[in-house]
Amino acid sequence: MKDTLKYFTLMTAAALILASCSANGKKSDAYGNFEADEIIVSSQANGLIGFLNIAEGNTVPAGVVVGAVDTVQLVLKISQLKIQKDIIRSKRQNIEAQMEVVKEQKANAEHDLGIFTNLLKGSAATQKQVDDITAQINVFDKQIRSISTQGTSIKDELRSADIQIDQIKDQIEKCYIRNPIDGTVLTKYANAGEITAFSKPLYKIAGLSEIFLKVYISGDQISSIKLGDSAEVMIDSAVGAIKKFEGTVSWISDKAEFTPKIIQTKAERVNLVYAVKIKVKNDGSLKIGMPGEANFNAK
Repeated sequence: MKDTLKYFTLMTAAALILASCSANGKKSDAYGNFEADEIIVSSQANGLIGFLNIAEGNTVPAGVVVGAVDTVQLVLKISQLKIQKDIIRSKRQNIEAQMEVVKEQKANAEHDLGIFTNLLKGSAATQKQVDDITAQINVFDKQIRSISTQGTSIKDELRSADIQIDQIKDQIEKCYIRNPIDGTVLTKYANAGEITAFSKPLYKIAGLSEIFLKVYISGDQISSIKLGDSAEVMIDSAVGAIKKFEGTVSWISDKAEFTPKIIQTKAERVNLVYAVKIKVKNDGSLKIGMPGEANFNAK
């Protein structure tokens, strides 16, 4: 009885394996492993990491602030520049007041010049009096130009302070670590309380909603494959079962290379092959590094 049961079990397993092989139908055109577009997020500021709220395996949406570098010194610098701006504005007010005084003096001198010019015509004033008033008006014009130059310099100082404030605000914004893409954190390189520096890696993230199967094809296959072609991607989902996905050829290498060591299904490992990436929508079952196979132009 036990032998009969054992025989029945072996026959059933064999049937399942044969059914699985039949589902595949034929040997696949190419083999490889799954990859994803990985991004290493680096610090854009120097200082103490105040917080970094991520963990390996976390799914993080794009644009979310996941961490921050200390901004105290930058905020204090802005406060200092704002005080400088107040001092510069007070100088501008003094210059504007000086300008009004000189303009008033010039207007009075021009009024006197008109009077003495008329008196000179009636011989009631001398030419020297007219010349003295004219010279005085010229002095006032020079003073106005000098004060105007000072005013321009003050405006430049204010613009310079505004630019410095904008630069520091940009630095403060870069202290906040914003996640660049919707994805899964693969590796975390830093933690809160550590000192970081500009361009120092903080974590690595990959978008896994779409994933790529990187396969290698022979030279005689390359001519029949082009960008945008459909492909059938397959993985092992259970013992003897095959799970299929619809994929699209998204990249074809323009250079041949020797068959990589990770490809164990090629009979002739010394042959030159071309790398091809097939883009696949991920339902959550595809992982980076997982092996897969593909059929091109599958019917």
